Amino acid sequence: MASGKFFDEMHGDSDTVRDAYDAIARWLASVPAREFKAKRKEAEVLFRRMGITFLVYGTAESVERLIPFDIIPRVLTQEEWSLIERGCLQRVHAINAFLHDIYHDQEIVKAGRIPPEAVFTNPKYRPEMQGLDLPGDTYIHITGIDLVRVGEREFYVIEDNLRNPSGVSYMLENREVMMRLFPSLFSGHRIAPVNNYPELLLQNLRAVAPPGVTQPTVALMTPGIYNSAYFEHVFLADEMGVELVEGEDLFVKDDHVFMRTTHGPVQVDVIYRRVDDEYLDPLAFNPDSILGVPGLLAAYRAGGVTLANAIGTGVADDKAMYTFVPDMIDFYLGEAPILSNVPTWQLSKADDLAYVLDRLHEVVVKEVGGAGGYGMLVGPAASKAEIAAYRARILADPGNFIAQPTLSLSTCPTFTERGVASRHVDLRPYVLTGTNSTVVPGGLTRVALTEGSLVVNSSQGGGTKDTWVLRGGRRP
Repeated sequence: MASGKFFDEMHGDSDTVRDAYDAIARWLASVPAREFKAKRKEAEVLFRRMGITFLVYGTAESVERLIPFDIIPRVLTQEEWSLIERGCLQRVHAINAFLHDIYHDQEIVKAGRIPPEAVFTNPKYRPEMQGLDLPGDTYIHITGIDLVRVGEREFYVIEDNLRNPSGVSYMLENREVMMRLFPSLFSGHRIAPVNNYPELLLQNLRAVAPPGVTQPTVALMTPGIYNSAYFEHVFLADEMGVELVEGEDLFVKDDHVFMRTTHGPVQVDVIYRRVDDEYLDPLAFNPDSILGVPGLLAAYRAGGVTLANAIGTGVADDKAMYTFVPDMIDFYLGEAPILSNVPTWQLSKADDLAYVLDRLHEVVVKEVGGAGGYGMLVGPAASKAEIAAYRARILADPGNFIAQPTLSLSTCPTFTERGVASRHVDLRPYVLTGTNSTVVPGGLTRVALTEGSLVVNSSQGGGTKDTWVLRGGRRP
């Protein structure tokens, strides 16, 4: 797992091409570099026409940008995908059981498997959810699980995204663009489709409507146009055929939620919310929020509306609680994890802190509540000055950090300015849960476009790829 020789997903020993990439290798060999460059420019035009952008915060401009798209797909076999699928489903089932437990009987805490302070002092724990029964006992309806590959059948989970996982629009549009640019490439393979994601999402949202609602109305709630993922909110609402609403478009009456329309108020039964907990209801959480709906929590607790994902899921979504997911799988399912966690040091522990401080040049350090690649230290790529500054941050608040070994992320062929080259990748499969759970076959592959970089986040300059899951080999 430590950095060193990286697993090449396309090439095996002696530079042989793995079976899954055989057609891709022949395609790369047959297409002139100038044609790839022309296709890449064409892809950029298509993405701009589609309006696919990502707002990058923290820059001088804070402007909307295109996420770079790589035209060489990543390929996974059915066997590889089966492992990923089973592991993701296991993980989601265990985490969902954990969330129901901590907001009800708290058996895992009473059994001593998770310390109470890890739950009850977590800033994302919501006591307002205590004792509340949800339709289907479902807390996490949409989950994005970040994986890295380090070997033939070695996949590690690096993060569970349970609150408002984003990026699925890029998974869908990457496939659409690839099919437009290279239709002949698809003709020789049986590739699992991803374009039914919006339909599956809508089915799952309708399945968790409040009891007694037979024809539920679903809406997608967005913070508005200045949110970094606003394009995705518009895209998904349009693809599902549901209304895109902001807080000011909704109101609560008699423990039900209504949206204002030109034809009068319409009751909303399920809200796919892309607004964080603290901004959902100014009467219950942040009183200064202008993004939320006054009285929404009261309607939610009364069973008048379903929120996806549920309020309070963030308690299982930080990098400290991540370390306990194997315990959740054992406690609730009685199983060993199919997908392993990355070994993690909790810097709130004196021994872990001392160990990591001596090895900052070797490890990756992350903020417990961090996201998007911000606020982290990649020791092997950091300067002495950066390491010294980060050491000071750790010592000021050790409990705010965890550390992990630097992983040998696998590489895939990527088209760069200098031609085809290996670049590091990760994968975010999406799990949808209503009555049942489904893992959409493919997910979002993110790629570190800078040579040698291990940071794949789009906010940090990474790009994305289409992800192929092969079904039954080539077409006849």
